Amino acid sequence: MKKTPAEESAAPKPTRARNRRGEGGRLREDIVAAAVELLDESGDERAITLRSVARRVGIAAPSIYPHFPDQPAIMLAVVRGEFAELERNLRAAVEAAGDDPRERLYAACTAYLDFARLHPERYRTMFGGLWLPTLGDSSLTHGDLAALGSETMQLLVGLFGDCVAAGQATSTDVPSDTVALWLGLHGLAHQRAVSQAFPWPDDIADRIITTLAHLSDGESPRRLA
Repeated sequence: MKKTPAEESAAPKPTRARNRRGEGGRLREDIVAAAVELLDESGDERAITLRSVARRVGIAAPSIYPHFPDQPAIMLAVVRGEFAELERNLRAAVEAAGDDPRERLYAACTAYLDFARLHPERYRTMFGGLWLPTLGDSSLTHGDLAALGSETMQLLVGLFGDCVAAGQATSTDVPSDTVALWLGLHGLAHQRAVSQAFPWPDDIADRIITTLAHLSDGESPRRLA
């Protein structure tokens, strides 16, 4: 009898060959990669368990413990990896945008919205989907969670500050206004994902960025989709 796609996805891989001495880091990477695959395929953080990850990698579940003490630790590694990828995307977009501060800020905002659109399951998990670990019941600490996304936020703060320095924005509190800008982008990304049938205005992203970044009058670099 032919297996369904879900059954084929859940099927264990062949038993993984034991790592040679010094290759333990490769198994850690394989564990995280397997968790990301499960998240992309299922769209549900609850599909990522020690057993499902071990089955996907082709190892016994206890083999995970030298690398991750529990499931939340695996999820933390997944989320950290996705924040790092988001930051890389933003930096690449900014680098390609040229020297104009306003263009660079718009490029970063565009890349942010694109990441959320192209990777909805990962994005939801990064910003508190079903993965809401309870501190004290896992190996995670408050510091682990508080640090998530800090590099991306600092990148946005720097781009925003460059607009102010160039006379292109009128903010008098760049760090706080950057948080407001991020909340606007996050809200749009989230609502687009859950309200796909809503007739979104073509220039809604442009309006959000221009308003929350306190950009001075001037033509927007480009209309954001």
